[in-house]
Amino acid sequence: MSLKFEIQPAANPTPERERAAKLVDPGFGRIFTDHMAIVRYNHAKGWHDARIEARANFPLDPATAVLHYAQEIFEGLKAYKRDNGVNLFRPDANARRFRSSAERMAMAPLPEPVFIEAVEQLVRIDSAWIPGGEGSLYLRPFMIASEVFLGVKPSAEYIFAVIASPVGSYFKGGPAPVSIWVSENYTRAAIGGTGAVKCGGNYAASLRAQAEAIEHGCDQVVFLDAIERRYIEELGGMNVFFVFEDGSLSTPPLGTILPGITRDSIIALAKDSGTPVREEAYTIEQWRRDVASGKLKEAFACGTAAVISPIGKVCSASGDFQINGGVAGPVAMGLRKKLVDIQYGRAADPHDWIRKVM
Repeated sequence: MSLKFEIQPAANPTPERERAAKLVDPGFGRIFTDHMAIVRYNHAKGWHDARIEARANFPLDPATAVLHYAQEIFEGLKAYKRDNGVNLFRPDANARRFRSSAERMAMAPLPEPVFIEAVEQLVRIDSAWIPGGEGSLYLRPFMIASEVFLGVKPSAEYIFAVIASPVGSYFKGGPAPVSIWVSENYTRAAIGGTGAVKCGGNYAASLRAQAEAIEHGCDQVVFLDAIERRYIEELGGMNVFFVFEDGSLSTPPLGTILPGITRDSIIALAKDSGTPVREEAYTIEQWRRDVASGKLKEAFACGTAAVISPIGKVCSASGDFQINGGVAGPVAMGLRKKLVDIQYGRAADPHDWIRKVM
């Protein structure tokens, strides 16, 4: 299924000089472009009324379903400026994951071609907002239950939208190793839950644990499994990898964690170079022992926003330990460079991940 988008340019777009000033140092997620994509759904019409229009507030009735029962999902991907145009990185993977999230949350699945078309149309009309250098245009597709009712059932109406935010380099002066706090009081997900779904509730549930990490002087939290409280799962918003002395990589298996697109890309790039990659359970106790013995050389987190963040220190109620002397390791930085170079068109794209928009 595909839909034709009606293009309604903003009547009062941001003046060029003002836009240029904002792009000098956009930060992350604080500045937004002039337009958004909107598609609506109801049981009678299906997906309809696809538009690109001026970014504006949603009028929501106090009884709108999303406000009470949290039927809401989202995605995150980027558009990159290159010498010969603009490209997206693996939007088809985001579209598939979005559909999977909708099905798990009992929401109307959005056809993948509609997802991709909405993203592309928004990038085209707001391409002037893409920063140069290592900046990019962060795209946030999301869907909310919009039926007005009070009753526990799947909504009969939904709004799908895409907004865009210009972002600079996530790290000033290069990726700095992060410190992480091992959460022993909170868990992120359990078997049969929504851990593999990109829904807002997962992130809301992680915020108290993240606050605890900050209280202990750490940058991020890492969660353990919900049953034995031993196995590493993922950080508050990123997947995690371990690098061993034999050159191999390991990462927690899917099931209760988010199937990260950056995670999947790193696995593919590592295998391209002949690096063994295991998707297997790994305990916090073993992590501590492997660091002490020298078996584990590096650890890093990964996600769309930061790409790869080296982990320099792990803190917990049982004591702290440092990884690779607290500095970024060559494997993490090598993989980061390979991935970023593909995203910006500086290197070959052996997996056809790049989708040219304009």
